[in-house]
Amino acid sequence: MIKVVLADDQALLRGTLRYLLSREPGMEVVGEASEGGEAVALAVEARADLVIMDIRMPGMDGLEATRKLKEAIPECKVLILTTFELDEYVFEALRAGASGFLGKGVEPVDLLNGIRTVAAGESLLSPAATKALIAHFRESPAQPSEYGQERLAELTPREREVLSLVAWGLSNDDISLRLHLSPHTVKTHINRTMSKLGVSDRAQLVVIAYETGLVRPGER
Repeated sequence: MIKVVLADDQALLRGTLRYLLSREPGMEVVGEASEGGEAVALAVEARADLVIMDIRMPGMDGLEATRKLKEAIPECKVLILTTFELDEYVFEALRAGASGFLGKGVEPVDLLNGIRTVAAGESLLSPAATKALIAHFRESPAQPSEYGQERLAELTPREREVLSLVAWGLSNDDISLRLHLSPHTVKTHINRTMSKLGVSDRAQLVVIAYETGLVRPGER
């Protein structure tokens, strides 16, 4: 059962989401919040698996709430659901610890699939959010730093290769085919990479890969 907290200042949207999730096997809404601080408190109290988080809310916004939530319960996933698929929001949301980013115009079936994807530890970005993220790094390309190189130095050559492919958006199966490895071996490399870099999901790996200059927009 995926325990979900809904965080949005629009009561109508929360009600719609609650109705949608209540009819879906394997999902349960364990709390609703109209601002970020309340969302964090509810998620901690209910030990939620996932929070569907808006960005713009009164009081504590969704970005700050995501940071505080990941500090309190790192295993809880955050799926940003917002009207504002802008580059600064996408980048900051991922840096804060969000695992996914979808627009509010998403189809219900895609939202449900997105919840399952993020709850399973995968990253999820809408096409618009992906373009915004790439645009951010294209306009402000990362400059290799000593700190960034130190982080990458902890990885084996194979782990760096797998990290690059994750940042390019390849799935485990795609990476398996590309590198002629078993899916289990690919998953092991990804888990070890996350452990060495101190992150909990693929979305954070993508941010690190771009921030350290390991990959750059347009490279494949």
